[in-house]
Amino acid sequence: MGVAGTKRLPRAVRERQMMDAAVACFARHGYQAASMDEIAELAGVSKPLVYLYLNSKEELFTACIRREAQALLAAVAEVVTDVSVPPDERLWAGLLAFFGHAADHPDAWAVLSRHARTQGEPFATEAARMREEIADFVTGLIGEAARAAHGPVEIGDRDVAALAQALVGSAESLATWANETPGVTAREAAATLMNFAWSGLGNLMKNERWSPR
Repeated sequence: MGVAGTKRLPRAVRERQMMDAAVACFARHGYQAASMDEIAELAGVSKPLVYLYLNSKEELFTACIRREAQALLAAVAEVVTDVSVPPDERLWAGLLAFFGHAADHPDAWAVLSRHARTQGEPFATEAARMREEIADFVTGLIGEAARAAHGPVEIGDRDVAALAQALVGSAESLATWANETPGVTAREAAATLMNFAWSGLGNLMKNERWSPR
């Protein structure tokens, strides 16, 4: 294994290489089956160096979840925070950024959406934190859309929060499906969810609610 020249690289660069390798390995095998030997080999370093930089396998997995969650949140936040843009356009931009990031980083998305949530604590908490931050973005946008359409909000805060949670859950499932289905683009997935969500929200804002007979 070629580890010559390890000391010539800055620590930040070497650490990023190791974490990139770890994300690929965790995505491929899951947390339990992933090995530090394979991570070291993929990164082109020795296993002791991985432990020196990133400590235990648990801490490495946690660091991967945090890094990838922050990257996804940053991609979404960048396009939804401009309040001069109408809320429906910001929601569309946020969905497009979300699906685009998941498509461009399939290993990272597999770690966040599948592996982090099935291994218990502390990993599930890290994934839940990311989900709630995205839900907060969506909650704000739905509330703004309702106010823009009708002045005083005609749908309650609980309805807004419930819609945001439903939208985020749908986005997560749809992103996984899109990544695993050949030919489905991020834009197609985002448009599908946007049409689904905006039609339902429009009916709610007009007080046209479905109810069981």
